[in-house]
Amino acid sequence: MDQRLGIGRPSSFPLTLNIAVDELLKKEFDILRESGNPHRIMVQYHIDAVPLKHKDLEIWRDALRRGIEYLDPQTNLSVRGGIDDVWTAPSGELFIVDYKAKATREEITLEGDLGAQYKRQAEVYQWLFRKNDFKVSPTAYFVFVNANKNLEKFDEKLEFKMSIVPCQGDTSWIEPTLLRIKKTLLKDTLPNADEECKYCTYRKSAAEAALKEKSAPPVGGKKKKDEEQKTKNETLF
Repeated sequence: MDQRLGIGRPSSFPLTLNIAVDELLKKEFDILRESGNPHRIMVQYHIDAVPLKHKDLEIWRDALRRGIEYLDPQTNLSVRGGIDDVWTAPSGELFIVDYKAKATREEITLEGDLGAQYKRQAEVYQWLFRKNDFKVSPTAYFVFVNANKNLEKFDEKLEFKMSIVPCQGDTSWIEPTLLRIKKTLLKDTLPNADEECKYCTYRKSAAEAALKEKSAPPVGGKKKKDEEQKTKNETLF
């Protein structure tokens, strides 16, 4: 609907605290990028790599306007994404890195629907870097910073615990998905709504409610009509 009809999905509110955490993490890793040293969390998790120093890093990080991009020749679709970070191994192989801020008492994993979304996000970044002729490891890393909610008071600060969760990426789904996207965009009819899509469910329910409201008689309409007819009859006779 966005690409063919110009009906965009409403944007969500910006996650300003998450954005602030991302910016501070980038600054922290950038200090080590300049010195060529690993972050202490990388040493803790025995990751033999350092933050990548590259002239295009700020372009790749610009998710809103630039990012890393690839024009798929099969579909003529442009795919791009804005990364948080890239680490490099001594061999020159790259690791895609994404920062995630949370506030949970549960163990942090990549299980469930949200974890699957995170994994697909990293896989798209891996695919984009490979298509731009970089040697990319199938391993991606998520740097989680989890806010401590068990403190006695706020005291004008949040305390975070940092951890790393690796994942093995599989990009084999991306190009078939692009072909399906292109096929859908060329159709003259809307695709069926996904029952699990909250936006689709809301749009369908809202449309059904609007049609029902439009077809229903006005509240009190029949009663008012009967009274008007009675008054008319009394006047005639």
